[in-house]
Order: sequence, then C-alpha cells, then structure tokens
Amino acid sequence: MMEQSYGSNANVPNGSTIDKTRVLEVKPLRCLSPVFPSPNGMSSVSTPQPSPFVCITPNGPYPPGVTPFYPFVAQNESGRHGESSQQAANRGQNQGNFGFGTPINPAPVNSLKNATANGSNVHEGTGAGRKKGVAKKPRKSLENIVEVNVEPLLNQLLMSFRLVELDQAKRADGDKELVGRILMVFDLFRRRMTQMDEPRYGAGSGRRPDLKASKMMMTKGVRTNQMKRIGNVTGIEVGDIFFFRMELCLVGLHAPTMSGIDYMSVKLTKDEEPLAVSVVSAGGYEDDGGDGDMFIYTGQGGVQRKDGQMFDQKLEKGNLALEKSVHRANLVRVVRGVKDVANPTGKIYIYDGLYKIQVSWEEKNKSGLNVFKYKFLRVPGQPEAFKLWKSIQQWRDGVTSRGGVILPDLTSGAESRPVGLVNDVDDEKGPAYFTYIPSLKYSKPFLMPRPSLGCPCLDGCQPDDSNCPCIQRNGGLLPYSSLGVLMSYKTLIHECGSACSCPPNCRNRMSQGGLKVHLEVFKTRNKGWGLRSWDPIRAGAFICEYAGEVIDAGNDIDDNYIFDATRIYEQPLEAVHDYNDESRKVPFPLVISAKNGGNVARFMNHSCSPNVYWQLVVRESNNEAYYHIAFFAIRHIPPMQELTYDYGMNKVDHRRKRCLCGSLNCRGYFY
Repeated sequence: MMEQSYGSNANVPNGSTIDKTRVLEVKPLRCLSPVFPSPNGMSSVSTPQPSPFVCITPNGPYPPGVTPFYPFVAQNESGRHGESSQQAANRGQNQGNFGFGTPINPAPVNSLKNATANGSNVHEGTGAGRKKGVAKKPRKSLENIVEVNVEPLLNQLLMSFRLVELDQAKRADGDKELVGRILMVFDLFRRRMTQMDEPRYGAGSGRRPDLKASKMMMTKGVRTNQMKRIGNVTGIEVGDIFFFRMELCLVGLHAPTMSGIDYMSVKLTKDEEPLAVSVVSAGGYEDDGGDGDMFIYTGQGGVQRKDGQMFDQKLEKGNLALEKSVHRANLVRVVRGVKDVANPTGKIYIYDGLYKIQVSWEEKNKSGLNVFKYKFLRVPGQPEAFKLWKSIQQWRDGVTSRGGVILPDLTSGAESRPVGLVNDVDDEKGPAYFTYIPSLKYSKPFLMPRPSLGCPCLDGCQPDDSNCPCIQRNGGLLPYSSLGVLMSYKTLIHECGSACSCPPNCRNRMSQGGLKVHLEVFKTRNKGWGLRSWDPIRAGAFICEYAGEVIDAGNDIDDNYIFDATRIYEQPLEAVHDYNDESRKVPFPLVISAKNGGNVARFMNHSCSPNVYWQLVVRESNNEAYYHIAFFAIRHIPPMQELTYDYGMNKVDHRRKRCLCGSLNCRGYFY
C-alpha cells in the first residue's frame, strides 16, 4: 500500500520526477481492501466506519471525499495537454469539479514493445533477432506518419483470386484449391504490407502485418473449414507447412489463435461432452517431442500465467476435452511447431496428421505444480511428416547417412552449399555429362538506350533511402525482405549491378549470392531427374537462377535443357503484379541453353500446377543490361517436395511432349 501522504491530503509531487522511495510495500490487487468514500480530511485508504461499497474506475469521476492516486491521475496547470484554463474550468463544471488532475492519456498499442506471442511469427523486416553487438537504428517518430489504406489492395487480391463473397458452404467446408487460394492471398497481402511499412516505420517497429491481414480477411468472410470436425480437414495434406499461426486459423486446421487445444461439443449420450479435435505442440510447455510416432503433450493453463503466478492445472476446457478423447479414442489432428532456422524468432508449423491419445496422468512439473500429461500415438499408414524432418536433421548431423547417394556434391564445390545426387529408384548412375556453372554466361549484353547510374550505398541499399537509384528503379520500394523473400511481383526487378557501391550481401543482390537452400538432384519414378530441397521454403523465397549460356532466340533449338522466355507462360501470379507496374508480361528475347553447362535449375521438371515461379531480373552497368531468370517459391514448400515450374507454351512449335505432372489442372502435354 502507499503512504498516507498519497491520500486525500496529498497531491502528486510537482516537477517531472517522482520520489519512488515513498512506496513502502506493493501487494497484489486481490490483497487490497475495497475503497470506500471517506469524509474530507481523512485518508481514503483507512475507513473508520462501514460505508456502502462504491465502484470507482481508476480514471474517475470521483465522488466527494475519494482521492485518486498516482499514476492514474497526474496534476498540471490546465488539466489537459494544450487546454486553456477556461477550458479546464468549463470541463470541471460539466464533469464535477473535484479539484483533481487529469487522467494520463493511455499510450497507443503500437507504441509498446511488441512481444512475440507464443506460437506467432515475426514478419519479415521487423528487425527482430538482431545479432548482439550490432547497433540498433533509432526508431522513427510515428507522429507525422499517415496510415495507408490497404483495403483496396486486399480487394484487388480477392477479386484476382475469386474470393469475393464466398458462399456459406465454402466457408464451412473447403477443398485443396480453395485452401491454396486463401493462403496465397494472405501471404501476398502480408508481404505487400510489410514492404510498404518498412520504409515508413523502420525495422523493429513491432507492427504485425500477419495479424492485420488475417483480421481483415476474416472480417470479409475469407476463410474456410469453419465447421469443426474430427479427423482430417479437406484441402490440407499431411506434411503441409505454415509459417504463421494465423494461417492455421484461416483454413480451419486449428481455430484458436493462441490456445494449443481446440475442441468441440459432441452429444454422444444424453449430455454433451467436449472432445479434442486438434492440438499444437510448439514448445510452450514441457512437452516430450518423442520419436516422430509418439509424443507426450502437457495440458494447458496454470503454470504459464502472464502475471507470474503459478497454479495447478485444472481439468477443464481443453484439458477436459483431451481427457474425454482418451476414453472415446477419437482421432486428433496434431500440428508440430519447430524453430525456423532462417528466422530465429519464428516457428514453422507442420501438419503431422492424425493421432490417438493412449493414456493420461497427472504429475508434478519442475516447479512442483500438478500438470496433466497425455500420450499421443500416431495412426499408422500416413505419409511421413515430422518424422521426415527428424531424419533430415540426422543426415545433417551425420547421425545417419542418406541412402542412395551417388555424389555428395554434384557442383564439385562451385556452390556454397553441396548439392547431392541421389537415386533410390533404380540403378542409373546419373544424368548425361555436363559442366556445372553457377551463373549465366553472356557472349554480349543487351544494350540500353541511356547509361544507368549505380547506387552509392556502401552499407547496402536501405528500404528508407528514397535517394537510392536502385530503389527508384523498383518503384520506390526494395523488392526483397531482410529474409530474402520477394515482397511483390513485377514484370522486371532491378538488382544492383557491377557499377553499384553496395557490398555482395546487399538485400538488392538477392539472386547473386548463389543457392539459399540445401538442394538435392534425385531420380523420379517416371520423369527422369528432378530437384527438391532438404529445407522448408517459404512463399516468395529465392531458390536459384537458371544458369547456362545465352543463345540467339532465332536458332532452331533441339534441346531438353532450355529456358525460353519467348514462350507464352500461364504464370499463376500474373494477376497480382504491382499497382505501379503498368507493363504486361510479354515474351522476352532471352533464351538459355543448359545442355552442355548449367546449374541445378536444369533439373527442374515441368508441372501444370507448379510450386515455383520464374522472375525476370536485370543487373545494369553503365549502358549494358544483363538479364537473368530467378526462381521463387509460389507457396510454402515442405522439405523433399519436388520443385517444378511451368515450361510455357509455343504456338508455332508442334513438338509436344506428354505431361506426367499428375496435377488436377494438367493440360496433358508441354513443350
């Protein structure tokens, strides 16, 4: 409690400092006695006789005899910032002039430090996870920043992906195609907001475009699988990955935004009882990750209160639902959360399929409190998911060896990361001989009508540097995030060239730094050799460029290892190009042959429903332009999933090949 001098006969000390030594003892609010009105001249904290209970908010108004205390009320000359004495007097007459100061204006939420919630990811560009010892830039003042209305951007995306006014049936129960469209719009919208926020608010501003994007989409009814169910969710496959907790909510895999247990009421007898439908195991409690087919899950509540108090867990809500599921033996969806190596402050969520709870018990945790434990067993016959992640980690650590390896590094050291050559299908020992080259070879560059100036950015191009010529050529915004994610799609991306002063690790040289993920060339069952990654790849992430030799477009080409930008491409993201990018994607006279020399991109197969998107990138130097083909992920790609792109159409070429991509949208052929 506070000293008597902070009662009815004392005001907040004048000046900007407060004598904090006058606080003798602080107790939890539940230990304090109710505050009753007291006569003038007596302290409000000691009432000599019983009085009727009066509920008084900290900010008032206060009846006669009740005195507010600091810090809820502070006294100044006029009562409010910028208010005249006459205004203060008038306000006192209207509200009751008790002779007290004005409530301190509450700080806006955005001005508070944004702590990452359990299970939530920090978006690109926030500056979270900064290395120790690196000086932090001063935070920008938010006083003169006008909030941008992003609703037109969302409306355009919803229209482009046919998500305007979803009917109730699709909201209740979706499919794979609808789930894919919703997730794509969420991530495109989130990335675009991140790109617009960073130069205005600066890194580390604590803004959360992932939360804003999901809230706006849900407000418009853009979500699916809202109907709770036991078992798998339509449109989501075992092994699918998510980089944001809100993605789970939008597609109905796990509805709660924070709680790790989702449940529903089921009437199996005369009374309804709760049954668990899904859990998220992301390291928030003392869980035992198990071996990939079993894990121990800790119940929720009690031990993780934000106020620091700890209590025994109670058999209620989610814990009760798990207990009921033990006896009913119903299927429960399990989502595993693992650390995102590329983003230390983030998590990756893996849908690990269906489990059953074998047994439950109660035990003491490390703090000596009672907690509930549940043993989950994976239903056999499902594709590998979390277990595959554990296997890959064992390959990295050398605990076990990767089977079927022909060459540990196909590049012979030409890349910063090894690229294995693997065949666990048949006895073929490898593809036809070729020379591995990590970048594109030009015999002569494209000429520009006027010279191009390089940037003077010695520390690398910064998103808030409006004078950087490279940023200006990209429409005033950096095309990449700090994690190397393409933030918006344009017909052409201008990267820094040889005339620029920025270092090799500049954010605007993303496609020039070589491979960003651990790739593997592998033998497919019916499509020859293919390409896949050991690492998870988030939507928009750079994968590799198409390396080889630039050849004349007019040549009669009989080459299976070719990239032909003169073809017509049905790009899956064609409809979402930047607002300011008025040019259309037209065939470009760039043809690359990787028959005799190339990189891993030459092994990427065709698909009519690809997960990889190619982007034209130019690096300028004086009056010369060097165009490159860079590949980015269309959507989140789990480890060991084949990487594919659309080879395009050629109306004058009748040399069709049978397509074996097996997708629902397969055209049946490709060129």
